Amino acid sequence: MKNYIITTDNNADLPEEYYTQHGVGCVYLSYTMDGKHYSHENFMPVEEFYAKMRAGSLPTTAQVNPSDARALFEPYLKEGKDILHIAFSSGLSGTYNSCRIAAQELMEEYPECRITVVDSLAASLGQGLLVHLAQKMKEEGADMEETARWTEEHKKNIVHLFTVDDLNHLYRGGRVSRTTAVLGGMLNIKPVLHVDDEGKLIPIGKVRGRKKSILELVSLMEKKIGSYGSSCDTVFISHGDCQEEAEFLAAKVKEKYPVQTQIINHVGATIGAHSGPGTMALFFVGDVR
Repeated sequence: MKNYIITTDNNADLPEEYYTQHGVGCVYLSYTMDGKHYSHENFMPVEEFYAKMRAGSLPTTAQVNPSDARALFEPYLKEGKDILHIAFSSGLSGTYNSCRIAAQELMEEYPECRITVVDSLAASLGQGLLVHLAQKMKEEGADMEETARWTEEHKKNIVHLFTVDDLNHLYRGGRVSRTTAVLGGMLNIKPVLHVDDEGKLIPIGKVRGRKKSILELVSLMEKKIGSYGSSCDTVFISHGDCQEEAEFLAAKVKEKYPVQTQIINHVGATIGAHSGPGTMALFFVGDVR
């Protein structure tokens, strides 16, 4: 069985130590804030990023381009490894397509190697959860073909449920109308959203008040988890710099399900630029998205 490596991008929002500990490769999207460009070499601390957003800074982001993807892939090919790359949703970014282009070009130059690029149709720790489950298969001895097939077949079982604290960030990204953002702010309305089967961000409900919006994520989990409920041992939570509320959400989930593995981590800058401080997101495996 030929050796292979799993790679992804930083929109998976996995902790940096995860990549190191598990040998997962990562390509990094960049962002610009207050006229300064930030790449992986000089990312500001995520708490500082959100503090600047709260103070009014409006960051912009850039997708991975084919040369970025090539820089990630080629060193592994030179080591004789195949690559399974799990990319940020094509419904939210052109990053998947850039990785696919780079993979095609490199396989012409390294015909003895294979690069399989999977469109995760996922975001944040939903993408991270798919990477984690694929990496777990790899570590248990599955070959790349088997792992890639499982990933394709089960990626739509990765459920994303999240809410945001400030609708204006979603308005800037074209996810809600200006009227919705203004009225929502006045009435303390909090939207509940998910990522659909096309990998796009879709509103699915709204509640009044922050605490109710977080509890609504748990309520919706009960409806979507289906046959996976009794075996739900892995849950990931990402947040826009609101650690205590993330831990509150984790505790509520643990009251209902036999969770053994959880990761709680910040929503990174490239997604947080569009969702804003106070974002709360819950990810798990379920029957339907």
